[in-house]
Amino acid sequence: MTRYDVTKHELAEMMPGEPAYRSEQVWRGLHLGLSAPEELTVLPLTLRGRLGADARLAPGFELEEEAESSKGRTLRWLLRSTSDGVLVETVVMKYRDRSTVCVSSQAGCAMACSFCATGQMGFRRHLRAGEITEQVVLAARACRDRGWGRLSNVVVMGMGEPLANYANVAEAIKRCNGELAIAARAFTLSTVGIVPGISRLAREPLQVNLAVSLHAARDELRSSIVPINRRYPLAQVMRACEDYAAKTQRRVSFEWALIAGVNDGRADSLELARLLRPLAGLAHVNLIPLNPTPRYLVAGSSRRVVGRFRDELLDRGVNVTVRDTRGQDVGGACGQLAGGAQAASIRRRV
Repeated sequence: MTRYDVTKHELAEMMPGEPAYRSEQVWRGLHLGLSAPEELTVLPLTLRGRLGADARLAPGFELEEEAESSKGRTLRWLLRSTSDGVLVETVVMKYRDRSTVCVSSQAGCAMACSFCATGQMGFRRHLRAGEITEQVVLAARACRDRGWGRLSNVVVMGMGEPLANYANVAEAIKRCNGELAIAARAFTLSTVGIVPGISRLAREPLQVNLAVSLHAARDELRSSIVPINRRYPLAQVMRACEDYAAKTQRRVSFEWALIAGVNDGRADSLELARLLRPLAGLAHVNLIPLNPTPRYLVAGSSRRVVGRFRDELLDRGVNVTVRDTRGQDVGGACGQLAGGAQAASIRRRV
């Protein structure tokens, strides 16, 4: 148990003999105040000291490394768990009109997507709800301290497959929505297509955004890029997405990492448009020029090919945008989060 694993009831039990309002002050200070217990000046000095020394209120992570993009306004953090030493990465991005954090839901990932550095490193463990929440708190504090304004958006697109850690991810979103006052619609959850998880998410009252990492529109190719496709083939994934859209009336985003000579041809754009036709106006495609990783040597598509692929989708009535890639020079771009040594290898290559 660490700071953001603690419940309100457990927090109150840590302060026997104190007035009931003290636990509420600490709870609000941890969440809305983005503060450590010893920083809460509304508390008596002795209580601050006692809470600050309580191991149950220790931070869940220590900052191992901070890297800032040479273009500015993108931070990549390498965080070490204080409980078992596993490494995870978090990326904070400042845009003109918003500040966004990309959080990890697992240490490593078992999905083994060929082009993804996290998939290349394998799975370590699930992150607890408190550890996911703490990444959001750290990002909100960094945005405040850097003058980037209020943290406005959270994308669960970092290390790991969120729907494989469903209970902890859902609990973290509820905590951030309720206690950090971040709107549910400001959350985007990315999955490679865990069908039972998509179906479960469709029944949740949370109005979060769903993004599906697609990358291919035919099973043979997708299975070679995203191995989980062998368990949940495209027909099942798309039925789950159609059901999600029907139940929630929310659009589904589809991520497509453009890989030179692999999935960027005219036939690929035609297959994708056909695949998304049943979703009509409730589908949106995000095109992502592939970012380099140490163990996948195929290059991303050129700017010209990306533009042509986008135009082909637009001509077929598909809503599509090209994602603004951030943090590639510090190993913090989409698909590059690798925890330590691999991240250093990425930075040497770009």
